[in-house]
Amino acid sequence: MPHASLPDVRRRRLASQRLTAAGLARGADVVRLLTCVQSQDAALAAWSLGQRMRPGVRYADVLREQSSGGWVRTHILRPTWHFVAPEDLRWVQAATGSRIESSLAGRHRQLDLPPAAIERALESLRELLTGPAPMTRAELTAAFAARGLPSGGEQMAHQLVVAELRAVICSGPPRGTTHTYVLADETVPPAPLDGLGVDDARRELTRRFVAGHGPASERDLARWATLTLGQVRAALADLAGELEQVEVGGETLWVDPATPSRTTRPVRAFLLQTFDEVCLTYPTTGFPRRAPDTTRTRLLSEAGGGIVVLDGEDVGTWKRTVGRESVAVDLRPDLPLSADDDAQVGEAAERLAMFIGRPLDLRLHPPGLSPAAPDGTKGVASSARDTTPSGVPEAGRGPQLWGRRGGRLGRSAARGDLSRGG
Repeated sequence: MPHASLPDVRRRRLASQRLTAAGLARGADVVRLLTCVQSQDAALAAWSLGQRMRPGVRYADVLREQSSGGWVRTHILRPTWHFVAPEDLRWVQAATGSRIESSLAGRHRQLDLPPAAIERALESLRELLTGPAPMTRAELTAAFAARGLPSGGEQMAHQLVVAELRAVICSGPPRGTTHTYVLADETVPPAPLDGLGVDDARRELTRRFVAGHGPASERDLARWATLTLGQVRAALADLAGELEQVEVGGETLWVDPATPSRTTRPVRAFLLQTFDEVCLTYPTTGFPRRAPDTTRTRLLSEAGGGIVVLDGEDVGTWKRTVGRESVAVDLRPDLPLSADDDAQVGEAAERLAMFIGRPLDLRLHPPGLSPAAPDGTKGVASSARDTTPSGVPEAGRGPQLWGRRGGRLGRSAARGDLSRGG
């Protein structure tokens, strides 16, 4: 078995996920490459697609493609929101849905949602969504309440999630920024892989995962797809003649040799959203922290941002705030950056602003911990820096900026996103 270094593995992942290789023509091509794209923050999930597409794509282009049916947004895998291609919806749910649903049974008992109540909910959804326009969660909740069905916040969320896991419903066209639901059978045409049995579907999911996320370990796939290690190992054994293995630090990673892995876009810096597939997929072999002892959990748990990756290292955090006239991007490096590194990260922020379609208001905060934030946790001291027309940061003191939303990083992904049904 050939050996590889972790830096080479990370370089190859960036290329195979099209962050440093030729961009794909459409957002739907990116969704198909990755099979499922985590998207509880839908706007930043669109940015994840845009980063993997050809230069010049805008947020509005991605929204138009989604509204025209390029992909659906539904609870799938762990379960949390993901983009998935319409033709992949049914077989991916067949591969993973039953195991996920069984993991929710205990919570369903606590919520007084026995199997009979779930079946009534599914039948009501079929009646409510047949023919009429797509409905929002609020509209469905009101309709359930009028029928005397369970309609409390988490009860409603779980009923909708089960309907998604069984491919009864999926996303309809967004109503402005509001998610809508439609019947999958009225929206998603029959597809060639719909009839796959569970074992064949898991084998196909394994092949597709390695093609879009490799090099990756069996544990990476088991976590990503909510499969057991036994199920993953059986699928990998069946695909041994198609996939290749590489050893990294005593761990076996799987690679699809047919996936392009050559760097053709030599980009050094990326603003990657917290739930980007290249960030969350690899718990043990992901981007190393340049300053692992710095405290920043609050910053990563905020909505609207993620990590700054520079030369294959996680060097800080970022957050964007979209205004009418500009998009503010706050950059907080963990350690001081060189002038050249600053410029590279600034270019990454400029790409984000161009994608959104607003002029950039760049705010580069100095590294280091501040005194305790208002809630008693550690924050990050900040000073705002605006950009000159040339894009070079210009120093200027600004107010301290505190994170407004706490929480533990990854908590919603670990237990699903069931409190946010749409």
